[in-house]
Amino acid sequence: MTRTVGIGHQDFEHVRKNDLFYIDKTAFIEEWWQKQDSVTLITRPRRFGKTLNMSMTEKFFSVNYAGRSDLFEGLRIWKNEEFRRLQGSYPVISLSFANVKEQNYNDARRKICQILSDLYSTNRFLAEADILDDKEKHFFASVSADMDDLHATMAIHKLSQYLCRYYGKKVIILLDEYDTPMQEAWVNGYWDQIVNFTRNMFNSIFKTNPYLERALMTGITRVSKESIFSDLNNLKVVTTTSEIYSDSFGFTGKEVFEALEEFDLSDRRTEVKNWYDGFTFGKQRDIYNPWSILNFLDTKKVGAYWANSSSNSLAGKLIREGSRTIKQDFETLLQGGTLRVEIDEQIVYNQLAVRQEAIWSLLLASGYLKVVETEFDGSRWYYTLSLTNREVHIMFENMVRDWFMEESGCYNDFIRAFLAGNLKEMNAYMNRIALATFSYFDTGKSPSGADPERFYHGFVLGLLVELSDRYLLTSNRESGFGRYDVMLEPRQLRSKNRLGGADAVINDAFILEFKVQEEEEKTLSDTIKAALDQIEKKQYAQNLTAKGIPEERIRKYGFAFRGKEVLIG
Repeated sequence: MTRTVGIGHQDFEHVRKNDLFYIDKTAFIEEWWQKQDSVTLITRPRRFGKTLNMSMTEKFFSVNYAGRSDLFEGLRIWKNEEFRRLQGSYPVISLSFANVKEQNYNDARRKICQILSDLYSTNRFLAEADILDDKEKHFFASVSADMDDLHATMAIHKLSQYLCRYYGKKVIILLDEYDTPMQEAWVNGYWDQIVNFTRNMFNSIFKTNPYLERALMTGITRVSKESIFSDLNNLKVVTTTSEIYSDSFGFTGKEVFEALEEFDLSDRRTEVKNWYDGFTFGKQRDIYNPWSILNFLDTKKVGAYWANSSSNSLAGKLIREGSRTIKQDFETLLQGGTLRVEIDEQIVYNQLAVRQEAIWSLLLASGYLKVVETEFDGSRWYYTLSLTNREVHIMFENMVRDWFMEESGCYNDFIRAFLAGNLKEMNAYMNRIALATFSYFDTGKSPSGADPERFYHGFVLGLLVELSDRYLLTSNRESGFGRYDVMLEPRQLRSKNRLGGADAVINDAFILEFKVQEEEEKTLSDTIKAALDQIEKKQYAQNLTAKGIPEERIRKYGFAFRGKEVLIG
């Protein structure tokens, strides 16, 4: 009998009690426990089952779930007699920072303090069990949303002490989405304040805590050791390039194909693989994101489920406000290309604005990029990266399009004017877009040279993304005796004449050449002439005519730029 797909459930007990669709990940418990690491940090992209796995781990070890064999019977972990005896045998402190998304430090700090206060309320039996002295009872009662830094940073440490004393066993601490406050602090400008607060808290929880048995943290990124983990020399960090736990988060190709068979969707394997495969953890290269797979099993339709499941503002901010080089590399990725870069998996947020490799490291950790291959040159590791899959590609295409749409209502008008060959409207719309949008991008201090041309080139290519379903968009490819800037080749070249005659070409092709005004060119009209002359001299149309497109159906445009001023001819 096909199980019910429940969307958005992150509580392990609820999933198991209601027999919802679930892929067994209990082998993670065995692997983690047998590693015997004191404090483990595992980074994975959002919606990859981190919270459900943390809930699973809590329910397995927590004394509050002692005797709950019903939650684990039939799963892999229950086949191991040794681990059966471990179930329900430890006090567990479980908390999550997933909802700490405040726009200022005071509100973020208060939200964290409220989470700690709620933990104390859950464990209020400790204050009533006659195991605390008067000072400890006073501390217990002082934990609140408005407590001072001393109480806040020591709250988990003290709770560990009280639980250890009550149960006679050290505690297991689970912290889910530890880095959400870090990301929000960087975006909203209170990075230094949140770092000081969390550094002191983490030190008391994970470093100077004699009541700690083991700890497990999850997040999207590995925030640099110098920021918040400077005192933790007992931290085992597991990133997306690490070999361990490689199949514990996300679905493997084998698990996905078994799920498709269960739901009688085996004939959709290729489609699902094209859309959702591509995530790589360690050497495991066939990882699918669970969110998209669950939604596909539920709706039987492909779509950008994971990419659209939450804000992609951080990725957009990094690319949109990045240097010309970042935008050029991003254009390469959008065209299906790869980047070879050095990756530092320690994310230094306050260096994202100045270190290019930090941006690609963050996008890799977030799941937007995947590792195609690695290379060690004797001193450094280099990674060849590409966009993860079709779903991510569509997300970024939409992001680029939205940048222009939100700045100018004339975006669609430009596309219509372009297809209609209306130069007057094309120029009017392009200049309006450029005036509203170019302030977001670095067009270079010098109006000449290859860099500014590459910027304008990428800008216009972004405008044309919407046409990719009707035209094959290529860029910087060889044709004739050189490399054209942009070519639009109609995907459907011919159709039957309605009168039964010969086939007819139904769409024009386009060749676009971009030039920044040079010193010897007195006007932008001169620059356009130079661009059009280059198209003819280099015979860029050769690839199109070789495919049977008549010369008269090939439209050639020169785009001339001077700062924010544009002229098309």
